[in-house]
Amino acid sequence: MHIDIISTVPDLLSSPLSHSIMQRAQDKGLLTVQVHDLRPYGLGKHNSVDDYQFGGGAGMVMRCEPLAALIDELRAQRTYDEIIYLTPDGERYAQRRANRLSLLGNLLLICGHYKGIDERIREEYVTLEISIGDYVLSGGELAAAVVVDSIGRLLPGVIGDETSALTDTFQDDLLAPPVYTRPAEWRGRAVPEILLSGNTAAIETWREARAEERTAARRPDLLPPDV
Repeated sequence: MHIDIISTVPDLLSSPLSHSIMQRAQDKGLLTVQVHDLRPYGLGKHNSVDDYQFGGGAGMVMRCEPLAALIDELRAQRTYDEIIYLTPDGERYAQRRANRLSLLGNLLLICGHYKGIDERIREEYVTLEISIGDYVLSGGELAAAVVVDSIGRLLPGVIGDETSALTDTFQDDLLAPPVYTRPAEWRGRAVPEILLSGNTAAIETWREARAEERTAARRPDLLPPDV
């Protein structure tokens, strides 16, 4: 998979993409991520990428010309399956969307800043708009890092045990069950006996039941109405 990211502050993305699983994915050649600085495409001697909004009001808006110039340049190099704009008014990001995106080949992510990007860029280029939650960040960089991480870890070969990602929270519309490791007893709290039994079928039944209980208690909105 190849992911391009357009940003006005590309240094914000250097750390999230350079460690742990994301670094491993890139080292294995399973994922390439390129962050493109929008500033060199800005206008005038100050490389301006924003301007005041028509109609008045507080906050600056990212201009059409710099974004269009960089997007056109990138599209001349490859065909994108999705051009994604990270924005608070986009589709609420969820595991099912991450699963679908992980099956694609080329993605372009646009990080908004200030009051966002000129609406005409959204109309001209953007095919998918994503929000990672009902709150506002200073820019789309952190949201882009979240999206890249959630996709990258799903790529075959990135995680050593590929079944691990398939049993994560939300993969089956349930929260994950409790998990334990050594020691078997800690500060008077013992690991449930069933997990020490070696009975795989019984353990899976226990895990399914605990997952349903936890989801009902913490996220009942994930369950179908008849549960």
